[in-house]
Amino acid sequence: MRIVDGWVEIDDVESFLDELDAIGDNHGSVVQAFDARYVAGDRHLTAAVERANRAFDRADAIADDRAIEILCYAAGRRQIERAIEIGVKPGRLPIAIVVDDGAEVDAASGLRDVIDGDTVVGRARDEELIAEFFNITERERSATDADLETLVIERVSLLAIDK
Repeated sequence: MRIVDGWVEIDDVESFLDELDAIGDNHGSVVQAFDARYVAGDRHLTAAVERANRAFDRADAIADDRAIEILCYAAGRRQIERAIEIGVKPGRLPIAIVVDDGAEVDAASGLRDVIDGDTVVGRARDEELIAEFFNITERERSATDADLETLVIERVSLLAIDK
C-alpha cells in the first residue's frame, strides 16, 4: 500500500475520480481518494486498507468494489452515502490517495502528475472535523491516553464487528 498526498483543484468530481480509476486500472491497482482533512494519519488509512482487504478475502465485504470498501472502512461507516463525506469534493483541497495492489509504485507515480506535490497527511488533518465525524467526544479523549488517530482506528476496526 502507498499513500500519495498533496493538493488538488477539482472542478468535476466524477471526471477526477475517473482519471484516478484509469491510473489504477492501467497498473492493476486499487485507488481511493480522501479529503485529507478527515485523515487522522497514515495508520488510519493503513488500517482501513487492511480491514477492507480482509473483508474481501473472507467474502464479507460491504461493497462490491474494493475502493469503495476501503472508503467505508476509512470512514467507519457501512452506508456508502455517509462514507462519501470523507471523499473528495469540488474546489481546492488537501488530498490523500491510497494505492493498493498491482504496480503500486508506477500507479503512485502517475497520481503525482494529477496533484500538487506538497505532503499534507498529518498536517492537513482537522482534529475538530475528525472528532465530529467519528463522534469522538472531548470526554472520551480526556478519559484515555490514546491519541486521536488511535481512537479513529478503533472506529475503523469496529466496522467489521458491526456487520
